[in-house]
Amino acid sequence: MRGADIRSGELFSYVDLEKRVPDKHPLRKIRQLVNDVLAGLDGEFAKLYSALGRESIPPERLLRALLLQALFTIRSERQLMEQLDYNLMFRWFVGLGIDDPVWVPTVFSKNRDRLLDADVAKKFLTELLAHREVRSKRVPGTATAVVLSA
Repeated sequence: MRGADIRSGELFSYVDLEKRVPDKHPLRKIRQLVNDVLAGLDGEFAKLYSALGRESIPPERLLRALLLQALFTIRSERQLMEQLDYNLMFRWFVGLGIDDPVWVPTVFSKNRDRLLDADVAKKFLTELLAHREVRSKRVPGTATAVVLSA
């Protein structure tokens, strides 16, 4: 018997994003390194945000999303939000759940500017590149390449 090509919305989602990303995928190692660096920047984040008011985008998620934008050469924050809306691996990397809403691009940009103005994004990238498991290797005739040690 032929099944019907009808799609109905599911009431519950049982997708575990952790199980959707292959064990050997390079983003697993990168996410581990990123999380190590972000844990060290917790004090910097605490200085930037007030205890009052509306919650903003968590800076950890914002920086992970910006790193994805650079790694996958996503041209704009609007396209980044589109990718985060449907790409399960990107959601996993950033820390969004399967049902979490994606941010409005203008809100994302405003929160990004806060991190750039406070030089937190620069500290994040500097510490990530200085991480003990990341080393710079100069390749003659090219720009510096970043190599992850196994």
